[in-house]
Amino acid sequence: MTKSSEITFAQAINQGIYQAMELDPKVLCYGLGVTDPKAVFGTTVDLEQTYGSDRVFDIPCSENAITGVGVGAAMLGFKSIMTHQRLDFFLLAMDQLVNSAAKWHYMFGGNTPIPITIRLILGRGWGQGPTHSQNLQAWFAHIPGLKVVSPSNASDAKGLLTASIFDPNPVIFLEHRWLHNSKSNVYNDSFSIDIGKSNIVGLGSDITLVTSSYLVGEALDAASYLLSDFNISCEVIDIRTIKPLDIDTVKNSVKKTRRILCIDPGASSISVSSEIICSIIEELDHKSIEAIAKIGMPNMPEPTSYQLTKNFYNDADDIINKVLEIFGKTKLHKPIIRKQKHHDVPGAWFSGPF
Repeated sequence: MTKSSEITFAQAINQGIYQAMELDPKVLCYGLGVTDPKAVFGTTVDLEQTYGSDRVFDIPCSENAITGVGVGAAMLGFKSIMTHQRLDFFLLAMDQLVNSAAKWHYMFGGNTPIPITIRLILGRGWGQGPTHSQNLQAWFAHIPGLKVVSPSNASDAKGLLTASIFDPNPVIFLEHRWLHNSKSNVYNDSFSIDIGKSNIVGLGSDITLVTSSYLVGEALDAASYLLSDFNISCEVIDIRTIKPLDIDTVKNSVKKTRRILCIDPGASSISVSSEIICSIIEELDHKSIEAIAKIGMPNMPEPTSYQLTKNFYNDADDIINKVLEIFGKTKLHKPIIRKQKHHDVPGAWFSGPF
């Protein structure tokens, strides 16, 4: 596994599915829009043409029913990749997810695996509003029996998707749609990244920044600015897996930096960041920690209008100002390093909600 290519996040997802279906004839791929010309943001391109409609197919608008079908198929040895164009649409399937898929392995004494990978697209922008842009990572992570994965780049997307598909039990795979066009070097061959292991994506000595998904890039941008303009060295950790949560990597970093800022892509209260901070407080000597903080979205539904969303979501600017506050420095006027003209699109390439 030596050759790699620079491809987009969406292409990495497509490649991961393609190679998994090649490796195992019992891997199925289905969901709303899987065979549509737009191919779920380009992630399911040519799969039906390659593997046929018996293995790659669209589904009726009945999320709970099709999840039940997926559970039954899993009991017969099939590995389902179930795709939903929005996380919000999948909420209709909570009964089958929570009371069937997540519980089966336990209820049958570990003898009945349920290998289902549930791809949920999430993300803000362009007037998506309160029912099309939710990140419920903490909610899913609370359910015993589920694993929750949230990659931040194309390479992790492919490696973690492969691990999810061949995991014997249900995995919620969260894809931020603002990442689909982002590029990174990805191994051409099939490969797997262990679920439950964080990745230190930026070394530092003064403060630990912990985040996931789209906000990893924002944290790296903030870290670069803080180092160049304020000589504050940030260690950036991409947790990658919401559950199981790799606390040890975070803990070891905080032992070194003595400060931690958690940047949550979901709502701030009862959040993944809250769990990380609680674990740090429980496991480390309080006297060795100089600062503990978190930022997340407000505890209210995401707004729709351009003006209301302007200060709703966190970005690199918010991370910079929070770190400056921790170090007792004066906050800066925004925008500081915002990269795009409009706050509700990821870049000039983005031309619509789909």
